[in-house]
Amino acid sequence: MGSSQVPIRVDEHCLIPLSDTTVLSAQIWRPEDSIASPVPAILEYLPYRKRDYTAPRDASNHPYVAAHGYACVRVDMRGTGDSEGILRGEYLKQEQDDALEVLRWIAGQPWCTGSIGMIGISWGGFNGLQVAARRPPELKAVITICSTDDRYADDIHYMGGCLLVENFLWGATMFSMNPLPPDPALVGEKWRDLWLARLEAGGLYVVDWHRHQRRDDFWKHASICENYDDVQCPIYLVGGWMDPYSNTIFSNLQNLKCPKKGLVGPWAHKYPNFAEPGPQIGFLQESIRWWDKWLKNVETGIMDEPELRCYIQDTVPPRTHYDFRPGRWVAESSWPSSNVTPHSMSLAPGCLTTGISPSSERLTFCSPQTTGFASGRWCVFGLDADAPADQRQEAGGSLIFDSQELTEPLNLLGEVSLQLRIASDKPNAVLAAVLSEILPDGSATRISWGLLNLTHRNSHADLELLEPGRFYDVTVKLNELGQQIGVGSRIRLALSTSYFPTIWPAPEATNLTIDCAHSTLNLPFRAESHLDSVLKPFEPAVNGTPLKTRIIRPARSSNKVVQDLNSSVVTIHLEEDAGLWENKETGWRYGSEQSVICSVHPDDPLSGRAEQRFRKEFGRDELDLAVAGWAKMSATRTDFKMTAHLEAWEGKEQIFNRDYSFDIPRDCV
Repeated sequence: MGSSQVPIRVDEHCLIPLSDTTVLSAQIWRPEDSIASPVPAILEYLPYRKRDYTAPRDASNHPYVAAHGYACVRVDMRGTGDSEGILRGEYLKQEQDDALEVLRWIAGQPWCTGSIGMIGISWGGFNGLQVAARRPPELKAVITICSTDDRYADDIHYMGGCLLVENFLWGATMFSMNPLPPDPALVGEKWRDLWLARLEAGGLYVVDWHRHQRRDDFWKHASICENYDDVQCPIYLVGGWMDPYSNTIFSNLQNLKCPKKGLVGPWAHKYPNFAEPGPQIGFLQESIRWWDKWLKNVETGIMDEPELRCYIQDTVPPRTHYDFRPGRWVAESSWPSSNVTPHSMSLAPGCLTTGISPSSERLTFCSPQTTGFASGRWCVFGLDADAPADQRQEAGGSLIFDSQELTEPLNLLGEVSLQLRIASDKPNAVLAAVLSEILPDGSATRISWGLLNLTHRNSHADLELLEPGRFYDVTVKLNELGQQIGVGSRIRLALSTSYFPTIWPAPEATNLTIDCAHSTLNLPFRAESHLDSVLKPFEPAVNGTPLKTRIIRPARSSNKVVQDLNSSVVTIHLEEDAGLWENKETGWRYGSEQSVICSVHPDDPLSGRAEQRFRKEFGRDELDLAVAGWAKMSATRTDFKMTAHLEAWEGKEQIFNRDYSFDIPRDCV
């Protein structure tokens, strides 16, 4: 497979000076003899605090790779962790410009051959693609995990033109992370000034995210789908079916012209060597095969293997958490694949039909605002009860179409789409489409889903209000899937006019009417491929030595949905306490608590509320630091209302206290 393991050294706080005098902090794992025998480097470039937040994950990944002959460079971005400066937003040009300087700095170090790769998940997966599009000569290859090529249409902000509640909740999370202090043991006496500057800056990026409700230049920036040809270095695209970013793998395989590979497992939003649901794979070994090929010019055979490898999941009962998903690995030599053919099913009252004359029925429906509470979190991490629950809970609020029971297994791989002829009684309307497997016992497991803001039916930029009563032909794209439907199961399509707390409700309750005669569901039927039977198994999952920690407060979580029988308001309440722990090697303490509350009345779309509260703790010995606050959001027919609060403490002294308030006009949302 290439290199064997060698002894490594760790440099905790390497200083990377930028041209504007800002200094970034990097932790570097590299072979002990790398000065005498330089090695390629792998950059992970994040705002997520290498000293504490990602330290356990970094310990799982970077030392193992470094021991196989690489310098792994984990950099805190400008204004985060132990780096100087202020982080002004996500994926800004400044972020990319800094990355280009970081790459040049790494290439100039005596321990580096000048050949560099980038790896990352989520934010780090995003900027790997974005930096690749800038074509720095030092960057030879990228592994991008759980990322996107379209910041508007396929990210945490908007989906099908619908405003995701996670747009606000993720903004609240970044609001809680932006003002956190560096470690004084690393940055010295300036630590307090750096902290105060971050507190003063605040970092409510969420305001801009809500002000830009159309796909404008704000979102086109750093979306590589604007010109796939910008990316020329080899790209390995990795994701999981439980993760919301798996669509990117298929769009990039279809559009990138550079050397490329795709890998989709059953996983949630985690690295595949420790992600749930299992099976985990030897992803570190797989990544070394990729790096050896492109950074060391060692033929590992990785590019001789199929371009796309996917895990086809078997039938399972609905669960809000899976340790393991049964299934099998399959392969495609390229994507789109000739092994996959679209299959259309017609809509009739209560039925999905094939080979039968289309129904002439028109069906009208209006969902309670509570339809969607069984959807799970938009971004599933796989560690708590955050996956979709039994979809039978949604059936009463949805328009349902069921197929006949299957008499033989059916394999699906790729994009699901829905063509509808539809009318609304209001000028604004949203549509949610959920695809489920109905097991013989009647339970319903969600296998794909999609959204459409009907004012976005023709464009995400040039919006068109609906003329009440007029029928329109629209296409709803559902997420890609890899699923086997079992014998005795049925396929269910469920349509609803609301999907809270996944998306923000429309300004008023809406009646939608479907013209069945001109509406079809398109499924990607997959035939078996000879490549499936000759696939070499992945190596077993391995991880680096766990970080040595002392647990001061154990982690805990609580997830519950409550209906107030007096008011009829339904509330989901998520408590996520990561605990409080101390790194035994550095003495640095870190604790994090967060709660999310979303509520709505079934009959009132304007009753929707979202709130996120947080408290984060840091320190060592007698140093005791804390940041706490909250963010809240509601809406009227014309505006989104957003308030927030931030405070910080040094010991018993409050050193910062500020309130924020914003009104943001609704734009066809």
